[in-house]
Formats: sequence, C-alpha cells, structure tokens
Amino acid sequence: MEMKEYSGKKVLITGGLGMIGSRVAEKLVALGSIVTIADAGISGYGANLFNIRNVRDEVKVEYSDIRDKESMTPLVKDSELIFNLAGQVSHNDSISDPFFDTELNYLGHMNILEIVKEVNPEIKLIHSGSRMQYGRVDSIPVSEDQPLRPLSPYALNKTAAENLYLFYHRVYGIPAVCFRITNPYGPGGQVKHHKYSMINWFTRLALEDKDITIYGDGSQVRDYIFIDDVADVLVRSGINTGSDGEVFNLGSGKGISFKEMAETIVAAAGTGSIVHVPWPENYVNIETGDFVADITKLKKAFSWEPGLSFREGIALTIRHYQDHMENYLHGKAK
Repeated sequence: MEMKEYSGKKVLITGGLGMIGSRVAEKLVALGSIVTIADAGISGYGANLFNIRNVRDEVKVEYSDIRDKESMTPLVKDSELIFNLAGQVSHNDSISDPFFDTELNYLGHMNILEIVKEVNPEIKLIHSGSRMQYGRVDSIPVSEDQPLRPLSPYALNKTAAENLYLFYHRVYGIPAVCFRITNPYGPGGQVKHHKYSMINWFTRLALEDKDITIYGDGSQVRDYIFIDDVADVLVRSGINTGSDGEVFNLGSGKGISFKEMAETIVAAAGTGSIVHVPWPENYVNIETGDFVADITKLKKAFSWEPGLSFREGIALTIRHYQDHMENYLHGKAK
C-alpha cells in the first residue's frame, strides 16, 4: 500500500518512545507525515530515545502526560490523527497499584477524548487494547465477539477505555478504531525487568547466557506478533474510514507454546538455557489459559497478512539486542 494520504498529515503519537509508538513513528516519517511524539517518560516503562534514533531529527518530541490536559490540549488541537498508545503496561503492577493503572489506562484516555471533543472532534483516534481483556476464553481461536472476562485491573481498565472510545464515536461522532493486541515483541521493547515484554526479557537472559525460567511444563499457548506487523496494521487503520467504530483482534493468528517460544530464543541466541519451575501462587490468579486470536476480521478490513514467521521475528530481535543491548539497559527516556 502506498498510503499517499499520509503525506503532510499531522500525526500525534502518545507513548511514542515505546516499542510500538516508535515503530509507528518511523513508518509515518517514511510516508511523509509530520509526526509529534508525546511521552511522559515514566520510569520503569519502555520509553527510550534510542528507539527513534533513525528519525530523531524528523519528529518533534514533547514530554507530556496524557493525564495533563493543559499540555495535551495544544498537541491534540494541532493534529489530524492520534495514535493513543500511552498507558501502564504491566498487569501484575495493576494488581499492586490499581489506582495508578486506572489513571493511565482509563482516566488518561478519557482526558484525551474530552480534549478531542472540545477542540478537535473530527480528528481520528487509534486505541491499543489487549488480549488480556478476554480473560479465560471459551474457545480458540478467539473472535472479537467472545465475552470479555478481565482478570486484572489492567484488563478491566483496557476494557473500560475501549468502551469509552466506542461511546465517544457513537454519541459524538468522533472517528475511533480499537485494537486488542495479543503479545507484541521485537526490537525496541524494554529488557530491564520481566513485568512485560516477556520475549524481550527472555532475549536478554539468553544473550547473557542465563537461565530462562518457565512456569509449569510450558505447554500454555500464546499468540505472538512481531512489532513491524503491529505497526503496519495500526498505520493502515489511520486512513481506513470503514473501520471507524470497530474493534479488532491484532495478532498473528497462530499459537505457539511457551516452551517453544523459549526454545526458539535460545536456539537463535546460541546461548542461555531453560529451567522449569512450579507456578507461583500470584501468577496462577491471573493465568488466562491458552490464547490464539481469530484475525479474520482484521485481515479482511485492512487487506493484511502477517509478514514474518515467529522464527524470523525472533532472529531479528536477537540481532537487534546483540548490537544494541546497552542502549536498553542504560538508555534514556528524556
């Protein structure tokens, strides 16, 4: 797709220094868009200036929080499209601090929607939700019409925010598209801790020739999607008017066991080992069981197919961190 509509288009990306936002920024710059990144640079999350090294001179970076109406209002007013990707990303942290999760994953998004309603109601918004919204599923693959049974404040707030976008679209006519992203991975994700971006964390352990710990027998199945595929779909959605007011699963549509995932990383790295341990009690409480997304609706709406196999995506991820690990261990958000 040429996507000529993006040439000269003013685009705002919140959370734009993270793995997904930075990759979207790179794609938009290549398409000729005028890109502004808004990121709060909150410690412990994935914001990293190194992620935009290739386009740093071609994008504007504003250190602004989606909860801050004063700083966000002029950014929203001056844009034609918003990829609202900012948020709290650890479902375990949402259990220990549900108020913070609610501030970022629900109230922050309400703030953006209220600003849009007041100063720029024709702007289009893209929202990134999570497969965690489904909780334990009835059948696999999981279609968008399966019931949502969130098992953590993170999943609850992602679901509530999704409903906000749909409400503002339905009642105020604000164009919005919502995605439930499965398990994204790839270059640009944080590797400092294990709270999220599990593949990226395992990549670090393997490259440091350490043990990768797997809970149980590792038979649990997940749908992993490479970052380039995520960004490709999000960018396509920004100019697809037929998707307004819709919700889409965004995944690869293929299931891979946790054990196979870890084995693929170790094989690609050539170092590291795998150790099996019993499930900790605090993880059992939010374990959702197997998950594979039905992406039939997604593929039809955006004329899209996943671009890389899991093995190819892991190879690219390993190569990236072999070359740039220090920039993620000591990289700066500001």
